[in-house]
Amino acid sequence: MELILSLLTIFLLLALSGRCICCGRSDFPEGFVFGAATSAYQWEGAFDEDGRKPSVWDTFLHSRNLSNGDIACDGYHKYKEDVQFMVETGLDAFRFSISWSRLIPNGRGPVNPKGLQFYKNFIQELVSHGIEPHVTLFHYDHPQVIEDDYGGWINRRIIEDFTAYADVCFREFGHHVKFWTTINEANVYTIGGYNDGITPPGRCSSPGRNCSWGNSSTEPYIVGHNLLLAHSSVSRLYKQKYKDKQGGSVGFSLFALGFTPFTSSKDDDTATQRAKDFYLGWMLGPLIFGDYPDEMKRTVGSRLPVFSKEESEQVKGSSDFIGIIHYLAASVTNIKLKPSISGNPDFYSDMGVSMTYLGNFSAFEYAVAPWAMESVLEYVKQSYGNPPIYILENGTPLKQDLQLQQKDTPRIEYLHAYIDAVLKSIRNGSDTRGYFVWSFMDLYELVKGYEFSFGLYSVNFSDPHRKRSAKLSAHWYSAFLKGNTTFLGSQGILQLQRNFSSSAS
Repeated sequence: MELILSLLTIFLLLALSGRCICCGRSDFPEGFVFGAATSAYQWEGAFDEDGRKPSVWDTFLHSRNLSNGDIACDGYHKYKEDVQFMVETGLDAFRFSISWSRLIPNGRGPVNPKGLQFYKNFIQELVSHGIEPHVTLFHYDHPQVIEDDYGGWINRRIIEDFTAYADVCFREFGHHVKFWTTINEANVYTIGGYNDGITPPGRCSSPGRNCSWGNSSTEPYIVGHNLLLAHSSVSRLYKQKYKDKQGGSVGFSLFALGFTPFTSSKDDDTATQRAKDFYLGWMLGPLIFGDYPDEMKRTVGSRLPVFSKEESEQVKGSSDFIGIIHYLAASVTNIKLKPSISGNPDFYSDMGVSMTYLGNFSAFEYAVAPWAMESVLEYVKQSYGNPPIYILENGTPLKQDLQLQQKDTPRIEYLHAYIDAVLKSIRNGSDTRGYFVWSFMDLYELVKGYEFSFGLYSVNFSDPHRKRSAKLSAHWYSAFLKGNTTFLGSQGILQLQRNFSSSAS
């Protein structure tokens, strides 16, 4: 009887603490995929080798004399070594992107044979080692020549060029690649590049932002519209030409914040729903229902493009899965705009909320808030028909310090909590099918450069050979993937630290 009471006491304490002893790999459904991720510009380097021409990222960073991905991790030359690390880690899958500028340097027209061979070799290396490739076609980096010729994503001409580029990828790689994401976090790409001007192509008109051109009141919505149409064009191409032969799937990814009202007031509750409509419904509404949320149409008015009946039917149901990219939670407060501000609208003033990130966002310190992951997955399940989901990025940054970051316990605690949150969501009915850590190794980070890193493996960027080293988090993730439950929980992490310290000394 005493033993039973003791067990009940422990169970109640755990329940009251709001924490769960994290799952093991075997607790996930059969077929659930665990992986890690990178992207072309952040990992490959070799920015001007073997026929590659500049992307908008090359131009944006070079013109501002900022740190860049010219060499990055030198993955272009070191991919075989990196695949060995993936094998040692025990990854099921690896997510990466293809550089449009490397494969088709002029954006359209002739394929670059050396770029084509690189991706064939890399994909073959993954597949031959039992690692499933998950490929993103567009990760923020369209060719600069397309931007120069007709304005890139603000012009519908890009839909045809993007579809032709995707056609090459499907034709050349589709016998090995079964999971395609067309657009990487379309909502944040659009806001950053066309509302805020802080990422390529650096367009905006918002007061106080240093942009030479752009219109923050219209261009984010035009670009978002064109991204959806380009995705649906590519999806239709795949279904008509490749799906029967290759048996793959085509998805679309979004950046998803975990929103919560700042207060219990009705205004903040309404504002939180409005934030969800603008951040998630903006893209999910058309993909699932064929149109934008009513709240967006009412607020943005004539600045929001309109789908024709044919376009609506084409976009609706065009995603076989939704890729969710999640890092952060934010509390939401309703704001009432002054007339002078609302006279110069942009995405944020249209949304009409103030957001406070949990953690110290400016210092790149993310709060461990796994409830936010659960809330995102539950919201998509309840509001958008429970589509298949892959968590394509999740992780936390730490200051780039080769001495300190090897023992990256905060990253383990973060991953530990969020993987558990994913399992809770699955048990609550979410059709989530995979989870990818961002990032497999330290990369050139698109906003912070080399100041912070997300990697399971460190990269010594001052070393010409870009030496890689496993961090404590790589050992933890590997143990988890291989079914070793010894290192789960706080005591297990301490044991892993001791093992790591003794092996390193």
